[in-house]
Amino acid sequence: MNMFRSLLPSSMIGLLVVQQSFLSVALAGDVSRSKSEPFPPLHRTESVTPSSDFLFVYIGTYTNGNSKGIYRLKLNLTSGALSSPELVAESVNPSFLAIDPKEQFLFAVNEVGQYMNIEGGAVSAFSIDSKTGNLTFLNHQTTQGADPCHLVVDAAGKHILVANYSGGSVAVLPFNNRGQLGAATSFVQHAGSSINSARQSEPHAHSINLSPDNRYALAADLGTDEILIYQFDSQQGQLTPHDPAAARVTAGAGPRHFAFHPNGQRIYAINELASSITVFRYHEDRGTLETLQEISTLPKTFDGSTSTAEIQIHPSGNFVYGSNRGHDSIAMFSVNPQTGTLLSRGYVSTGGQTPRNFTIDPTGRYLLVANQTTHDIFVFAIDPLSGNLEPIGESVAIPNPVCIRFIHPG
Repeated sequence: MNMFRSLLPSSMIGLLVVQQSFLSVALAGDVSRSKSEPFPPLHRTESVTPSSDFLFVYIGTYTNGNSKGIYRLKLNLTSGALSSPELVAESVNPSFLAIDPKEQFLFAVNEVGQYMNIEGGAVSAFSIDSKTGNLTFLNHQTTQGADPCHLVVDAAGKHILVANYSGGSVAVLPFNNRGQLGAATSFVQHAGSSINSARQSEPHAHSINLSPDNRYALAADLGTDEILIYQFDSQQGQLTPHDPAAARVTAGAGPRHFAFHPNGQRIYAINELASSITVFRYHEDRGTLETLQEISTLPKTFDGSTSTAEIQIHPSGNFVYGSNRGHDSIAMFSVNPQTGTLLSRGYVSTGGQTPRNFTIDPTGRYLLVANQTTHDIFVFAIDPLSGNLEPIGESVAIPNPVCIRFIHPG
């Protein structure tokens, strides 16, 4: 695969238009195993109709290089063009971002082992000026565990749920109607290990998400090869282990991130160590998971060093995408409307190296990829019929980009 490898000077933050020929690799046969239990038909979710011709885009980064924190730019919804990025908040390692349902507040993890002389990482809260996209710092709170790497806002817009990677734990932080965070109302320490002694000698909570009805919180633990399930009390901000307490993936797979299908009846989890996706049926009435399929994110011919990072589902529910770091590609899949299982549609170069994170805009038109090592964001147009990705020749230089989030302008 002929991939774009131009590394911009890390001090440069500006707009780069790249004319580059990308190669989409056709599937030569995927490695999968599936159980063909029927699913209810897909709900064809309508993409969001924009009230403006652009979206604000926020980029979370690692600040161990030239980055200073969180950057903002604009995505033109007609052309897919990106504006030059601007620093809108100085923050330490804001490597993952979340926005409340009303798009009033932005929350960022501070992925460190100790923050402001307190053991554990933190979450920082910011208010959003919907007209300018500017951020104003509000406060921060400890997550009670080292290296928080993922967070989500609950549907009621009252709590932050956060996963501490090195700490191997999850926590809940409340916030008030001004966006200010309070001390943790719940904290759960994970336990256990798995077969990869280098990466799985202890728990590593890598992400946490809520069920569509806000009743259950699910956490992917890379270290224990589990998706842990908690009952979530949205009034008190409490997590209680569910029964059964977890669903397991293949030993050594290392689940990293996962996403609910728009119909709420299946979950797609990307496994960092195995470079695969596990498909689960989600029984919403019981809050339980049933494994249906595991499918590789790589072509059979690839034998290099690689790992996965992010997984996203198109708003239509018809397509699933996963990022490969090392292979430096986005793996594309179509969703079987009867079974919910995946069929590989091939791979497309991300235009840079180490695609840590990517996001689909709310209209479903564009997919933006953050290439961490080459310090750039690339834009792809999404074919609404096939789900195929087409690079549109837009790239923006940002140091160490690792998370992308959108809001609508006010």
